[in-house]
Amino acid sequence: MADALTGLGDAVESFAKPNARLRISGGVTEVFPSHVRVEGLSPFLRLDDCVRLEEHGRIFHGQAIRIDKRGALVKSFESNVGVGLGARVALEGPLEIAPHESWKGRVIDALARPIDGRGPLALGDRRVLDRPPPNPMSRARVSDPAPTGVAAIDAFTPLCKGQRLGVFAGSGVGKSTLLAMMTRSAAFDAVVICLVGERGREVRDFLDDALGESARNAVIVVSTGDESPMMRRLAPLAATSVAEFFRDCGQSVLLIMDSVTRYAHALREIALSAGEPPAANGFAPSVFADIPRLLERAGPGRDGGGAMTAIFSVLVDGDNHNDPIADCIRGTLDGHLVLEREIAEQGRYPAINILKSISRLADRVWRSEDRETIEAARGLVARFEDTRDLRMLGGYQPGADAELDRAVRLTPRIYDALRQSAQAPACMNAIVQLRRILADESA
Repeated sequence: MADALTGLGDAVESFAKPNARLRISGGVTEVFPSHVRVEGLSPFLRLDDCVRLEEHGRIFHGQAIRIDKRGALVKSFESNVGVGLGARVALEGPLEIAPHESWKGRVIDALARPIDGRGPLALGDRRVLDRPPPNPMSRARVSDPAPTGVAAIDAFTPLCKGQRLGVFAGSGVGKSTLLAMMTRSAAFDAVVICLVGERGREVRDFLDDALGESARNAVIVVSTGDESPMMRRLAPLAATSVAEFFRDCGQSVLLIMDSVTRYAHALREIALSAGEPPAANGFAPSVFADIPRLLERAGPGRDGGGAMTAIFSVLVDGDNHNDPIADCIRGTLDGHLVLEREIAEQGRYPAINILKSISRLADRVWRSEDRETIEAARGLVARFEDTRDLRMLGGYQPGADAELDRAVRLTPRIYDALRQSAQAPACMNAIVQLRRILADESA
């Protein structure tokens, strides 16, 4: 246990930027199950500053989550606070991170500690962990396509480099598998994957089975569900900072965050500990400000520089795609994919509902003939799905409606063309296949 605490202390000391000339300190005056109150630091603290707590040779670290005249509330990075009354508290300053090109292929935690057993990380230039989004007028325009190799995405919701896309899904419908398939795209120089609130058992499965060879070009940031809400909050910030580093180096970066919902849950726990009143579904108002701030950091860089394409997964509670967090995220992003349990139950993977999914930048990828093909295919699928109950009840008579006859004949072939397993090779001609199907040619 002592070695683990020492390791955490070393990580945070390299993560925060202490003041070498002056050590400002105070003491713990109250201890709560999830946080402590400290006195003596209020005039010098800023929200989210890192502090060092020491007692009987043990060292813990945390962040200030509330400041008032009487003192400050500090929430520890550990699951348990671990200190008692009178423990010494020293100010460390804002958290920073120092990404490096050699981080590709490594697995780190939310404090940039390597957890893959492959030795220490090389350090580059330091940058503040929680940065504001770039100036919108300094950003390049989004135009270059970014094919993913997933037929349903490249045909109906095509991506551009620098676009931000949401994947909305309930549990167990193939969300993580779809995200792993997208990491194999050749359109990106670097991949940064953030796993927030995942089961510890599933991390190795995701890395070894889902990612496979793609892991060599990826930086994976992991914060499992048993870790403190502070760590689960920091993981997306750390992953975004790493992706910003590669983007600033001129590279095309794919950032995958699974999931923003668990990040929101961590924000809720911290906000309630700080005394914020609960609002929609128990989420404090600050949660709905912090989420867009994080999402806006993704996207294109400066003109002539790199771009960060971001895929944010959203775990919809109870398959309710209209919960407050999903609504907040959907309104911020440049498109969304909707995965549905009914499609997964039919054995059609990826379980994307092409009628409910949209890319707001599709027109920058499609040619005029591509748009005509997609609109025709979507129209047939819509007609097929709208009449599903009618056909199951025996109300459909072939020959009575030529357009419905065509939808019944071609839609199963469209579904087959979009069906793709995780082990299947990348599909590079999805629209061409659809065009052949619509022409009643052999696919």
